[in-house]
Amino acid sequence: MRILIATDGSDFSKAAIEKCCQIIIKPEEAAIKIVSVYQVVVPLDIHAASIEYSQELEEATRRQAEEFVKEAAAAVRECSPNSNIEITTQVSVGAADQALIETAKEWNADLVVVGSHGRGFWGRILIGSVSDSLVHHAPCSVLVVRPPESGERVTA
Repeated sequence: MRILIATDGSDFSKAAIEKCCQIIIKPEEAAIKIVSVYQVVVPLDIHAASIEYSQELEEATRRQAEEFVKEAAAAVRECSPNSNIEITTQVSVGAADQALIETAKEWNADLVVVGSHGRGFWGRILIGSVSDSLVHHAPCSVLVVRPPESGERVTA
């Protein structure tokens, strides 16, 4: 089974990783691709200082996304320490939903696992919902993992 896990480093993503570990029955037959997507920051001003600041901010955001996929890969390996589970990582730039849909298509994913951010009605109206877009447009099944109940600990 080819499972694509989306991560943004949040507790919601950690819950998705934990759920993914729980559903993998045969780790030796699973291939995991962990993806983090960041957006390019466009300068509001054309001054050199704004462009330089924007480039520094983009670089920092890219490095943060790289750290997210690294941590997620370590968490998946930790939940299957005795297996040779195939794990690859990818950092993409752009709109998260579109990048994840394209990656799922190109990689022939069987399942996309994503955390639910639970932004509620107004958050979805204002900034959209990655999980909603994936459910409606991904080329495969999508598992949207809700955050743990308060008091529960995410171990991934």
